Amino acid sequence: MRNMRYLIVFGLLLFAPFVKAQEPYNILWLSCEDIDPILSCYGTEGIETPNIDRLAKEGIKFTNAYSTAGVCAPSRSSIITGMYPVSIGTHNMRTAKHVGYNGIDGETYPSHQAITGKHGRNIPAYSAVLPAEVKCFTEYLRNAGYFCTNNAKCDYQFYPPFTAWDENGKTAGYENTPVGMPFFSVYNHEVSHESRIWKKAKDPMLVNPEELKIPAYYPDLPVVRKDVGRKYSNIVELDALIGQRLDKLEKEGLLDKTIIFFWSDHGGPLLRQKRAVGNTGLHVPLIVRFPDGRDAGTVNEDLVSLMDLAPTVLSLAGIKPPEHMQGKAFLGACKDEKREAVFGSADRFDEVYDFSRSVIDGKFSYIRNFDPGTPLIYRNQYREQIEMTSVLIEMDKNEELTDGAAYIFKDTREVEELYDLENDPYEVNNLAHDPAYKEQLQKMRKQLADWQLAIGDKGLIDEYNLVQMFWPNLIQPSTEDVIVVKSNKGIVLSCATKGASIGYQIDDQIGGNRWMLYSKPIKLKAGQKLVTRAKRIGYKTSRPVKCLNVK
Repeated sequence: MRNMRYLIVFGLLLFAPFVKAQEPYNILWLSCEDIDPILSCYGTEGIETPNIDRLAKEGIKFTNAYSTAGVCAPSRSSIITGMYPVSIGTHNMRTAKHVGYNGIDGETYPSHQAITGKHGRNIPAYSAVLPAEVKCFTEYLRNAGYFCTNNAKCDYQFYPPFTAWDENGKTAGYENTPVGMPFFSVYNHEVSHESRIWKKAKDPMLVNPEELKIPAYYPDLPVVRKDVGRKYSNIVELDALIGQRLDKLEKEGLLDKTIIFFWSDHGGPLLRQKRAVGNTGLHVPLIVRFPDGRDAGTVNEDLVSLMDLAPTVLSLAGIKPPEHMQGKAFLGACKDEKREAVFGSADRFDEVYDFSRSVIDGKFSYIRNFDPGTPLIYRNQYREQIEMTSVLIEMDKNEELTDGAAYIFKDTREVEELYDLENDPYEVNNLAHDPAYKEQLQKMRKQLADWQLAIGDKGLIDEYNLVQMFWPNLIQPSTEDVIVVKSNKGIVLSCATKGASIGYQIDDQIGGNRWMLYSKPIKLKAGQKLVTRAKRIGYKTSRPVKCLNVK
């Protein structure tokens, strides 16, 4: 019997080199903007989203996923880095117009983008300077052999480094992936964005507004039903776009080779949703579909932060997430322990200042307002382009609001808020002063304080002073030029700027948009030309350095 076992083991070893290894899966993000989980697969009535429902039926539906902020740029900064916005200084919305990628030398900070700070000091358009160890997580994927594309929104609170993506822009896509490489691709869908509430106001309505459930913090008025209906209608359009993506993948033979993530950057687009720091602003849909049918149709109630997307993708790609990442992998080989709570932040929103933090454990939400003298519903020019918002503001002036609507329009807010999400998902019944919830209040108060200390909450720093820390004397620092050294191992590149990433182009690549990410010595043939540049996030990109390999 023992001899038979030896023969089996020997046979496996003998033929092992001829067994084809499992090719790595592609990874695709289908992201969208400004929606909470109001999809038919999440049990919402009055809306049909069959394509997203398909993803949920064939994948894992997460019911307790939350963004780190209730607005896009801070949230997206946490997604691309795996870090809390308030820990890396990307929490104020918005530092400059970093929405898209304008090419390697397209980084500009026009004077008209400046804002007036809290104390009347002028704050210029700027880029957050991240800690030296923090990078866009896609660089780890690129080093591991993935072709990474982003179509097309960035909005990270810093200008995206040219090393982050193989392709970045409106024409970027996995279709250009070189043969033999897996891809990581992002397609963002803007149809559900807040601005589409007014921009698409005259479009045909794809839902019946009379059948929709109106949140408890709104009065049931025709104008409210109209704008809530537009929100739902835009999501129906989003669902059709997701269907087109799935059909395309299927026709290309990629559906059974690609892990698909569907998520929104934060909660809904309407009042008391976008920019809110509690459940109403941070709760998002999240669905993950595996091509092998793994856990198809399951519901996962674990707490997930969108900040966890970065380490989770790395984990699924077989890459150990770096130690500095604050996100936790919730899938894959490096799956981390479950979260006990998720944390959110609200700071400056355009011309308006806020300062609130939140803890959500899936059953309760706790909010700490560090500027309680301000109203919960503050004036914000951008969102007041939505008709119902202006109507409700006028009704509040005339003292015509009652119940939940009156609650969210109070002149000042409490220092602490505590809500029972099972019985009060709209967060209109504050339990912070209820003795029956004293223990829960104290627990979450401590969780928040411990978290702020642990991550070094930069919201405690006045933004003008924060910018001075990033850009001394309000002058953007520059990345040092790349140092090129020839050795017997090849061309060795380095940069004196701590935390800088280095990219390079060879021969025909020179002058193009794609830059190879440097990680090891480069082998050049005689006569080949090389151009290299470097960038630390928040710094100016270094000047080009050219090299000709002469032998």
